[in-house]
Amino acid sequence: MSLRYAVLAALLDGEASGYDLAKAFDASVGNFWAATPQQLYRELDRLAADGLIAARVVQQERRPNKRMFTLTGTGRDALRAFTAEPARPTAIRDELMVKVQAADAGDTAAVRAAVEARMEAARAKLARYDRTRARLLDGRDEAAYLREAERVGPYLTLMRGRAFEQENLRWCERTLEVLSSRG
Repeated sequence: MSLRYAVLAALLDGEASGYDLAKAFDASVGNFWAATPQQLYRELDRLAADGLIAARVVQQERRPNKRMFTLTGTGRDALRAFTAEPARPTAIRDELMVKVQAADAGDTAAVRAAVEARMEAARAKLARYDRTRARLLDGRDEAAYLREAERVGPYLTLMRGRAFEQENLRWCERTLEVLSSRG
């Protein structure tokens, strides 16, 4: 998958500036697709050139003008076609896993510290995801939200991000137990 479809999916929520998209991207799509702001802006330019999104300039006083982006009909068609394609299996590429694999021959204390850092990052992401979940639910229970919400995709991907970070925490805790018990 390319960044292209993640950006198109993010624009399903409506018109947004590049800055707004970068913030929203980190809070929503960021739990399953990472991109730097520079990558995002380059992709917005490509999407506009390809006619998948439309851009308009908003004049601002005392601030630089900003471009606002919306999904076009062609962009929606591209998303529809993308969702019909089979998804490729996920492959994990994680430097920490290589360090843990080599822990027996390496600096075990440094590996433990790296696992602890991963735990802290997972806790921080989980807290952010929980705040986003509370904002989405807005006092409703999950069943009511899923029944009433205009779009459920963002919630479902958020739940996957939460489950991923919860599993990261479980794995980190167990890994630290094993490494500590070995010396």
